[in-house]
Amino acid sequence: MRERVVIKWGGGLITDKTTLCTPKLDVIEALATSVRRCLDNDLDVILVHGAGSYGHLRAKHWRLNEGRVDADFTPDDQCQSQADAVACVREEMLALNDHVCSALQQQGVPTVIHPPHHWAEGVGAEFEGDLARFNVRAGTVAVTFGDVVPVAGDAEFGILSGDDLVYRLATEVPYVERLVFAIGGVDGLLRCPPERATEDDLIEEWSPSIAFEGTHQSEIDVTGGIGLKAARGAQAAAKGVEVLMVNGGHADRVFDACMGREVRGTRVVS
Repeated sequence: MRERVVIKWGGGLITDKTTLCTPKLDVIEALATSVRRCLDNDLDVILVHGAGSYGHLRAKHWRLNEGRVDADFTPDDQCQSQADAVACVREEMLALNDHVCSALQQQGVPTVIHPPHHWAEGVGAEFEGDLARFNVRAGTVAVTFGDVVPVAGDAEFGILSGDDLVYRLATEVPYVERLVFAIGGVDGLLRCPPERATEDDLIEEWSPSIAFEGTHQSEIDVTGGIGLKAARGAQAAAKGVEVLMVNGGHADRVFDACMGREVRGTRVVS
């Protein structure tokens, strides 16, 4: 069997997080090229993408990450209730996924899409769902994304982060050798906030004992931001998976990281 890589395209990388449902099509197209190159080099790909402005803004307003809550919400043209918001966010994620898969298909990459609300239940790293569906034939890319999923009990629903998905996929699907986080705007984990960082502030090898600072847009983000990526990456590394974080704005770096080559970024260890 061919080796596999799990790639996470961050939501802030492939969308403009400040404007509702705004994709960065040029970035998506460049990243799709890097996936094509992986396949051409006998490396299979499982792709997970974030939500960015397709999920976080509406999910934040309707507090979907908290599950069912009794609160006075301000309705909008599309949503009158949390139930409407759940349906709307799911539709938005499918729309973003369509941009992703269209770019892949333009590169001649066959895809199979697995929306989490169809097969997963629960949130966090211990979510339930059959990951065997991602063990697809060579040359086909299985694609999934962060989503609003069913949750048992009174909560009824919640946000399953793409970072939780990649951890489970990287450690449970056969033949996965490495996990690559393609993140937006920075080269990896930094010792100080991005707006103050220089090239010397990149942490080239990170473990949970090392402090770092990143930008977490808590007014928008309904998941754990860069901190969750680092935590899940360390957990995957502890199970023998090679984990790298690279600047997704450089598609060549993403490809090199997927191939296991030396590249500017952060190697995550346990």
